[in-house]
Amino acid sequence: MAHELAVKVRFSETDALGHISNISYFIYLEEARIEFFKALGFDMAIEKWKVILASAKCDFINQGFFNQQLKVISAVSKIGNSSFSIVHRIEDAATGQLIAKGDASAVHFNFETQKSESLPDEIRSLLEKHLEEDA
Repeated sequence: MAHELAVKVRFSETDALGHISNISYFIYLEEARIEFFKALGFDMAIEKWKVILASAKCDFINQGFFNQQLKVISAVSKIGNSSFSIVHRIEDAATGQLIAKGDASAVHFNFETQKSESLPDEIRSLLEKHLEEDA
C-alpha cells in the first residue's frame, strides 16, 4: 500500500527557466518520507529519532512548473536487516504524468554508538505492510 502526499509548486521552488528547481524535488521527497513515517506510526520525537539516510536519488523525467499540483507516491521497496528503501513517484495530480522518480535508502541508527542497529520487529512489521516489491 502506497502513501500519497499533495504538493503545490511555489514560485520560490522554480529556477530561472521557470522549471521546478532540481533541489526542490529532494525537498518534496523529504516531506513525503516524513509524512510517510508519521503515517506508519514512527515516533517523531527528535530525541528518539533512529533513522538516517544512506543515499537519496532523483531522476527528472518531465518538466514541472510553478503552481502545478503534484502528487508524491511513496512505498517501501526493500527491507534489510538494519536498512530499508523507499521509492517515490512524483506525478502531475491532474493528469498522472510522471514528473520525477526517486528512491532513498534509510538505516536504523544508534546515535550513541554511531552504528547501525537491526530494525526492531515493530518497525519491520510497519514497513512490511507498505512493501511493494515491484515498486
